[in-house]
Amino acid sequence: MNIRKLLLALASALLGAILVVVLLRLARVNVHATVTQLVHCRRTILLQLLLLNGLLVWFSTVKWRSIDAVLRRPTEAAPSRITAFFVTSAGMALGLILPVQIGMTVSRTVGTHFYGRAFQRGTGGTLFEQSFDLLIVVFLAVASVFTWLCHGDAFIWTLSAVLVTAIALAGIAPCIRLLRWLCNFSAACATRRNSDAQVSLSRRFFSRQLRHVENLQHSGLMNARLAQRLLLLSALRFGVVVFMATRAAEAIGVHIAFWRMAAAVPFASFANVVAVTPGGVGVNELASVTALHLFGISLASASEWALANRLLSTASCFAVVACAFLMLGAERGANSVCRTIRRHQQQETA
Repeated sequence: MNIRKLLLALASALLGAILVVVLLRLARVNVHATVTQLVHCRRTILLQLLLLNGLLVWFSTVKWRSIDAVLRRPTEAAPSRITAFFVTSAGMALGLILPVQIGMTVSRTVGTHFYGRAFQRGTGGTLFEQSFDLLIVVFLAVASVFTWLCHGDAFIWTLSAVLVTAIALAGIAPCIRLLRWLCNFSAACATRRNSDAQVSLSRRFFSRQLRHVENLQHSGLMNARLAQRLLLLSALRFGVVVFMATRAAEAIGVHIAFWRMAAAVPFASFANVVAVTPGGVGVNELASVTALHLFGISLASASEWALANRLLSTASCFAVVACAFLMLGAERGANSVCRTIRRHQQQETA
């Protein structure tokens, strides 16, 4: 790492720390009291957070494996479920150190290095998988904005959230068909371009972009059933994220209704996408607190929750990584024993 990159990394970390400090000062949060509440919170809440974080990793793993099954060539090996779970959990942990959008990509790319085409399956598969998380968040953000504009309550948000989710699930198949039509149009444009040297630059650019879509179709990812499955899993994953956030609030005795938390989470997700700090520290908290305040939560309560949520999610994330590492070690050990037994059996037969 050269000096410039090191300075940028330090500046990013410093910016995140400054944002957190400013937020806590403005809200007048007693950090010591909040941490003391976390230390003495019910162990059942900590266990719930651990299990929910594991469920969150499992949803992401299922999505990535579904995509990898399409991208993988017949001659390439597939990571086991436990290996994929460990790589995904490690990616979530890296997302607490690196910018969120980089951590998972790096982990899965490294994790698939020995299985073939690590960049396509690790990087490409992760970006495609995470695009559905972003897509469902966009739709749910519409529900949140509508609820806020209408000064709505739990019923209004729930109704609008169910409606936009149903629209997203129903509309994904027509969108796939439209993309396939664009692929065919791309092929026609490419043929016409070869026969017409005077084609405009704008049409050349359009044709070039459509060929990228055509390559995506040939990869097998443009499948309506796959897209619907990924979108549904992303919606379930969103629900787990919200439930974890409410558990973190309960850990410090702050009551935040489930619908208010669900209405605020999409904006925190947007902040994570554009975050320039390690793990989105500061940026995520600022967006979350602002959104919760808009939905009627006091600045002090929202800031206390943001601090508790950061600490608890970090602890549960690394705990899941540790559990996944033990599971991976057990799997490798069992496979080694099985290979040894088979080797002895073959020697006895010979």
